[in-house]
Amino acid sequence: MNRATTSTAIPARVLKLEALANISASFELFCLASGLEALGEMMDHDAQAICGPRHARGHERQAHRWGKTKGRIGFHGGKVEIERPRLRGFDGREQAVPSWEAAVAEDWLGKWAINQMLINVATRKFARSVRLPEGDVPAPVGSGLSKSAVSRRFVALSAARMKEWMASDLSGLDLLVIQIDGIHMDEDLILVAAIGVDAKGDKHPLGLAEGATENAATVQALIDNLVERGLDPAVPRLFIIDGAKALSKAIRRTFGRAAAIQRCQVHKARNIMERLPKSLHASVRRVLRQAWELDDADKAEKLIRNLAQRLERDWSGVAGSILEGIDEILTVTRLGLPKELRRSLACTNIIENVMSTVRRVCRNVKRWRSASMAMRWTAAAMQEAAKGFRRLKAHKQLPALRAALEAHQNKNSPHGVIARQANAA
Repeated sequence: MNRATTSTAIPARVLKLEALANISASFELFCLASGLEALGEMMDHDAQAICGPRHARGHERQAHRWGKTKGRIGFHGGKVEIERPRLRGFDGREQAVPSWEAAVAEDWLGKWAINQMLINVATRKFARSVRLPEGDVPAPVGSGLSKSAVSRRFVALSAARMKEWMASDLSGLDLLVIQIDGIHMDEDLILVAAIGVDAKGDKHPLGLAEGATENAATVQALIDNLVERGLDPAVPRLFIIDGAKALSKAIRRTFGRAAAIQRCQVHKARNIMERLPKSLHASVRRVLRQAWELDDADKAEKLIRNLAQRLERDWSGVAGSILEGIDEILTVTRLGLPKELRRSLACTNIIENVMSTVRRVCRNVKRWRSASMAMRWTAAAMQEAAKGFRRLKAHKQLPALRAALEAHQNKNSPHGVIARQANAA
């Protein structure tokens, strides 16, 4: 015995007429009803094209009508119910209705979920952010507005986007600059990220790698991923880091001992200031600023060494910190880059801005359940930050960087060293 079932979906035309009578009170409901009616007419047209007119007979028919069923379609981050026709082929199998398949093919619900999460809407408040509590648009149980439903959609779409991004081809990017830095997500979890700048000055998020600490193995895993995706290790590039030795070690292991590495001057100055009393801050900061602004690397190095010598008697530890990594601190100066370009490339501001977006997006997360969860959130945040990327300020001077990097590579490559030794002999 067949049991009669009743759909809870309101007929679209009745809903439209009711909304039209109260259009001043609920224009949103009127738009919803109009859309549902239009979709219903499209499905009826498809059914007639496939099955022919009702009660008609003919060999051109591909299927026959099989009643109606309830279906859900995305609307304002949730779902609304609509009746749709069912078609069954002569082989007994369900036949798709083209207009319905096209309407539900796009993952609008996932896009709503990920967009709301990226602007810090909590899952518990998602329903309120997309549907007014006093509004007329129906939001019954099962509309896909619960925190668990939103979370599932965010997980699915963010994982798919991260997988696609982490497998994207990098061989078509003419990268001249790569910035690498890490961000602590939890006590035993750190993510290392890379941002690239191409020859036109455009910025690109390149990749992510997870690890327990910011050690050479974690950084090496990130670099290996970039190389596998098409990053040519033989092309000379400028690498900008915050000063971690693990970063330098992994970069030189892959790109050669002569790789041009610039340590962030902002991090260096901040680390020095934190170890000195406030009475010395102004004078030390002035000397460092003068050294950064000099066009002659030898003079800049001499200025920094004199500063360390003056601090040696009372602050020997700080003096040693000033001299540590002095070659990498002045890389952009030794390359002979123009002053405007040096200011843009002497620090890790580009990737620091990305990390600030990551912290803002992830601030609602109270507990990281796994490294994959942190990877998904960070990848989504980096892609969100990329929407606001602007071209490098000194992008017109990037040809000077390319020429300087090629000259640096020729000077420090094994073939260049052998040639100079032969000329000297």
